[in-house]
Formats: sequence, structure tokens, C-alpha cells
Amino acid sequence: MEENRLTGYEEWAEGIASKIRKKMEWVSEKNKDKIPYTTNEAGDYDDRSDTNKKWALDDGLNWWTNGFWGGLMWLLYQDTKDGRYAEIARLSEYRMEKCFEGFYGLHHDVGFMFQLSAVADYRLTKNERSRKIGLHAANLLAGRFNPVGNFIRAWNEVSNEDTIGWAIIDCMMNISLLYWAWEETKDPRFRHIAMAHADTVMKHFVRPDGSVNHIVEFNPETGEVVRSLGGQGYEEDSSWTRGQGWAVYGFMISYRHTGKQEYLDTAKRVAHYCMANIPENGIIPVDFRQPKEPAYEDSCGACVIAGGLLEIAKYVPEQEKEMYVNSAVKILRAIDETRSDWGRDCDAVVQNCTGAYHSPEHHFTMTYADYFFAEAIYKLKGTGIFLW
Repeated sequence: MEENRLTGYEEWAEGIASKIRKKMEWVSEKNKDKIPYTTNEAGDYDDRSDTNKKWALDDGLNWWTNGFWGGLMWLLYQDTKDGRYAEIARLSEYRMEKCFEGFYGLHHDVGFMFQLSAVADYRLTKNERSRKIGLHAANLLAGRFNPVGNFIRAWNEVSNEDTIGWAIIDCMMNISLLYWAWEETKDPRFRHIAMAHADTVMKHFVRPDGSVNHIVEFNPETGEVVRSLGGQGYEEDSSWTRGQGWAVYGFMISYRHTGKQEYLDTAKRVAHYCMANIPENGIIPVDFRQPKEPAYEDSCGACVIAGGLLEIAKYVPEQEKEMYVNSAVKILRAIDETRSDWGRDCDAVVQNCTGAYHSPEHHFTMTYADYFFAEAIYKLKGTGIFLW
């Protein structure tokens, strides 16, 4: 049973959970041999583990979202107690273990890849193979730490860019892997690295108004800030909404594991900025500061923000809970009622996701949008253990 239970929307959440169960019963069986990311025009999931296709170095088995399919299966396993979901989750987990052999395609997103697959498996079943996979990934992530700048380096080589000094807001979610490794091994190095990175993000990414930078470049030799970059948002100094979600949720992860008050305060500051900018219809744009037209959306960013708001609600005084929960439910209702496919025309539930504002593609599906949507619904139901 989840601690710090939220109340008031259990019946509504159970109705959505029922639809998730019904949809995922056939979707999971249809795609049990895949590691899916997105759907094609026919509504069928792709397969990032397809060995017949030639992938880029950081794609295929190394694709950063590959842990979310297993994570979704573990959510369903907790909900239904059906061992079939554990079996499907392990198929992708064990395939991803091969990524360690190649090494070059792995970067900061080993947290996303292995926290919701291997670590979730170990937490729920005490599978020793999963523990080893999780600790291997945690040591790789810790190895990306720059001790002069106190940040975890983001990607490896990106086109012709020198990214050695780059750090990104997304990594606030990845460091959950380090907190788990610390708690599992009692080795404080993992906690020290995670908190040092979180402190750097708190200082250099979060602006006074609660908006956040996506990318900050540091001088890797001195640790000095060089510049901020717009990344996947509209422009530099704008407000990429999924990045806002990574910040809200990420700082709550750090607060849950350390109890450091500044992390909760920072999560609340970013959350208040988000809540002030949620449109009346609950549909979240790609960037809170983008032009009105074209009206690009990101339903995935919406679900991440909702999940972060619900985490805050668990740790604030009773009189504060309602505003966070109500804002999250406003987003989730919009997803359920206007941006979800509950039929058989599409393997994915959540529609109208966008990777980056300036990407040529918009409004497609993402496996991790389904994960964060389902996870938020289970938070409202008050069931399941916290996987981060």
C-alpha cells in the first residue's frame, strides 16, 4: 500500500484503472516480444529490440525510453497480481542487459532504462539478477559525475557539438537509480553524487519564477557556467513543459530519499509556476512560452507534471493538498476525455505527444506517456509501491 495516501478521487481513478486494465490486457499480449516506443500510422507499436533493423548507437536496445514498457508492466503486475505482466517485463529487462556489452550507446538515461525495469523487478520480487543489473547501471551513472562542476554529464557525443560540459533537467529523474543504489548497498558515494547534482540543478537550472532551463553547459575543467540552451523547448529562456515536469517530479524524488527541505521547496516553486500556466482546457503545450500558433501539444509532459504534483500532495500539510491534487486531476481528466484511445485502433493510450518543439514530427504516441498516465492514476487510487 502506498504511503501518504491521497483521497477524494479513488472512485474516479478506479474507473480509469479499469479502462487501463482492459486495454493493456490485449496490448501487452500483442506486444509481449517487443520493447515499444511509438506507434505507426496503423496504430501498431514499433520494436526497439528488433535485431533485423540497423539502429543508431543510442537507439535500438540503447534507446532511452526502453525501461518504461517494463515499468508499465510492473504497474499492472502490482494492480492485477497477474504474473504474466512480470514475465513480459523481464523479457525486455534481460534483453537490455546486453547494452552493457556495447557500452558506447549508454549515457545519463541508464536511470530511465533500468530503474523501472531491473530495480522495479528487484523491489517487487527480490530477483537477484535484477539487483546486479541495477547496480551495474548505477555505477555507470555515477561514473558520469564531474566533481569540479558537481553535475552528471548528459549525452555522449551529439553530432558536432562538444557536450562534455552539458547537464540536463531530465537527469533529476535518472538519479533515482543512485538513491536506490545507496539504500541497497549503504555506500554513501551514490547519495553524495545524486545530491551534488540536485544541488547544482537547484542553483543553475531553476529560475526565480519557477521556470527551468533544459540544458546548462558548464566548463568541464573549472565548473563555471558557460551558457544555457533551449534544448527541446521553443528557445533559450523559454519553458519546455516536459522539463518542468522532470523538475517537479525529480526534486520530489530527491526529497523523498533525503528529506532535504530545499528539494521540497524547489519542487513546489516549479509546481506553482506550472499550475499558474495550465490552460483552462487542461491541455499542456510543448512549451509554456511558445507562440499560440501552431498549437503544439505534449500529452507526455502533461502526465509527468501531473505525477509530480501528486507527489507533492503527499508531503504538504492537509490544507495544501487539494490545490496540487486538483491541478493534477484537471490534466488527467483532459488526457482521459480528449487525448486517449481506449479502443483497438491504436496500441497506445495517450495521444498527441511531442518530443521537441522544433522537431519535424508532432502529436504522436510515446510509451512513457502511458507509463506516467497509468502511474498517476494508481497514485490517486492509493495502490502500489513507489518505483522511483
